[in-house]
Amino acid sequence: MSRLNFKSKLVIGLIIFLASFSLSFPCTSIIVTKGASADGSVIITYSCDGEFFPRLRLYPAADHKPGDMVEIMGFRGKRGEIPEVAHTYKVLDLINEFQVAIGETTFDGRPELVNPDGLLNYPQLMVLGLQRAKTAREAIKVMTDLVEQYGYASSGESFSIADKNEAWIMEMIGPGKGGHGAIWVALRIPDGMVCAHANMSRIGEFPLNDPENCLYSKNVISFAIEKGYYNPKKGPFNFSEVYNPPTEQQVKYSARRVWSIFRRVAPSLNLSPDYSSFVKNAKPYPLWIKPDHKLSVRDVIALHRDHYEGTQFDMTKDLTAGPFGAPDRWRPINWKVDGKEYSWERPISTQQVAFIFVSQSRSSVPDEIGGVYWYGMDNPYTNFFIPLYTTITSIPEAYATGSMQAFSRDSAWWTFNFVANYANLRYRDMIQDIQKVQKEIEDLEFGLQPAIEQTATELLKSNQELIPVFLTRYCLSNAQTNLQRWWQLADLLITKYNDGYIHDEKGRPHEVGYPEDWLRLEIKKNPEKFTLKEKTEAKKEL
Repeated sequence: MSRLNFKSKLVIGLIIFLASFSLSFPCTSIIVTKGASADGSVIITYSCDGEFFPRLRLYPAADHKPGDMVEIMGFRGKRGEIPEVAHTYKVLDLINEFQVAIGETTFDGRPELVNPDGLLNYPQLMVLGLQRAKTAREAIKVMTDLVEQYGYASSGESFSIADKNEAWIMEMIGPGKGGHGAIWVALRIPDGMVCAHANMSRIGEFPLNDPENCLYSKNVISFAIEKGYYNPKKGPFNFSEVYNPPTEQQVKYSARRVWSIFRRVAPSLNLSPDYSSFVKNAKPYPLWIKPDHKLSVRDVIALHRDHYEGTQFDMTKDLTAGPFGAPDRWRPINWKVDGKEYSWERPISTQQVAFIFVSQSRSSVPDEIGGVYWYGMDNPYTNFFIPLYTTITSIPEAYATGSMQAFSRDSAWWTFNFVANYANLRYRDMIQDIQKVQKEIEDLEFGLQPAIEQTATELLKSNQELIPVFLTRYCLSNAQTNLQRWWQLADLLITKYNDGYIHDEKGRPHEVGYPEDWLRLEIKKNPEKFTLKEKTEAKKEL
């Protein structure tokens, strides 16, 4: 491929990425530090939720000549350009060849601080940071230097930034129309701790004289004073309260997810849900907590499969869940009846997930093998994750093709989306079939991981050039095999659950009907409507 062709491909990739993220989407992210993970991995997650069609991306490493430029694209074409660096690193979606990974959630914050004149938005910053940084700390510098020079175009953003040794949370917001640069603060998560963020600013007070663990823009406080957002006489500076003043709607929408992650990570803390219910004087949740036990990658994946089951907010139990306990709630999330405003719960696992990753960065394993990008599409409760090593040279075709406008059995997103939507017909029963196959697939993937990596380690000693070939073939074959297995599951569900019957292994239909607890509610609501009066009278006579 010529250098000109490569540059064209890079620009196209940025356009696709921007098109996917041209609007703010509700997301959930978890950060697990090295000392909090079971195997010494640094783990971050990114559930990107929104009604758009995701495509897995791969940006090869490349050398560039002086004068080469990166075109910054928008919906209406080219918005500007910035100089290329001499060498850009390979990036697999949102993790690079040095195991640096970046995720995000949007907190919006003060709407007047969006700068339409800024050149770079948050998805572009994420890709550029990964292409130009070998560590999380370097990524923070790359991203903040870029917005300082070219301007920041998005609203308030929380970034998870990890490498194989450290994990950071960085929050950034613009200066408003005509302003310069961005306002930001970045904190290193202490080793042994777990952090979570979900569409609400999480950084409160922070140290001003600890550059090893806290970095910030020089105007982070002075700008707030200038705008009248903060009065130093009223107490210590708190980033989240100043730039993202909490509202009832946002707290219930966002803090509930953080609470549910933390309640499962550290049950011993017995964290109250009061703050997430906007109870007066309830304290916000800490930015990070120590887990009761160290977390594996599978533990972290499980945290994203959550509808508040087992709590007072359990979405499988209320009336809207229907007779079969379906946790999905159809949008809009806020709605009115008789002039009064209401809202549904916003779970961690939702049908609006477009894609989700759980990145695994390991200092104990060479870069050629250490970075694993566990990737899924659609609802994590009803999907499976595939491992993708950062060394691979191509990506599974099914994860990079398709569109919202045309159903396709060749598309990974449609594969998962079909099963998830069909399950809503009789969720309580179908979810058991889905989770059985989900566990079967992920058991095998995690069971094979040590053997796959042992083979790759041997190749590292004997024939290093075969590592990308070996890992690419494994990752692509695994993805395709498991997608075929998922379509077999889909065919089973269609056959087994048909016309209100449940068919057994021999194909015989059974009239299972509705759960008794739901029937009681229906009878209570309409005590006379469904009564067979003739049989009732006969019983009275007896």
